[in-house]
Amino acid sequence: MPDISLTMVVVLCLAALVAGWIDAVVGGGGLLLLPALLLGLPAHTPAAYALGTNKAVAIVGTSGAAVTYARKAPVDVPLAVRIGLAALAGSSGGAFFAAGMSTEVLKPVIMVVLLAVAAFVILRPAFGTAPATGPASPRRILAAIGLAGLGIGFYDGLIGPGTGTFLVLALTAVLHLDLVTASATAKIVNCCTNAGALATFAWQGTVLWQLAAVMAVFNLAGGMLGARTALKKGSGFVRVVLLSVVFALVAKLAYEQWLA
Repeated sequence: MPDISLTMVVVLCLAALVAGWIDAVVGGGGLLLLPALLLGLPAHTPAAYALGTNKAVAIVGTSGAAVTYARKAPVDVPLAVRIGLAALAGSSGGAFFAAGMSTEVLKPVIMVVLLAVAAFVILRPAFGTAPATGPASPRRILAAIGLAGLGIGFYDGLIGPGTGTFLVLALTAVLHLDLVTASATAKIVNCCTNAGALATFAWQGTVLWQLAAVMAVFNLAGGMLGARTALKKGSGFVRVVLLSVVFALVAKLAYEQWLA
């Protein structure tokens, strides 16, 4: 366990709880969890430890949310796993290119895309509210594997913030899922990408396992509660949380680009 106060451990656990809830509902829990770790760990701690511990915590909450969703939502688990494996491959490629690319160039583009997405969701109130009419066609499945899997997986490895939210949007648009089912599917995809990232961080020895174990309990509780909330409240509620997370992500990227 790193040399941090009990008060800070409590704060980190509360952050893990809230992040688990947000991530289960619509993705984007990392917007809270990772900054909390970066601020909460001792100043001399390399950022890689925050990243590795973040993944160790997040995979527990994501797995709990995925199991909760799979029990009650009409999730096509085999399809979700296929998309997840493609996302795992995409994230590996993104991480490879990230080593030699400045992501600062891409952030303004991502902000414009997010604002366009927010405008689309606001102007199309029915987006993601209607349940799927039937099984997706092979063409849509391939498109989902390409866009939600390889494409967003590549983004996850290259930059990362908001991956879960992008997954929900892509799955809703391409597979014509309602937002609740899209969130459920995204959680399974996230489990695959988180597992790959965690394996890398564990191999590098940059996971604070004791702290992660304590925080993971709270993240799991938040994830399971978030999944139950989304299932109970429905797509209209998820839509509101989705827009909130999109605007929070735009604000975070704007701050990093021009103010930090």
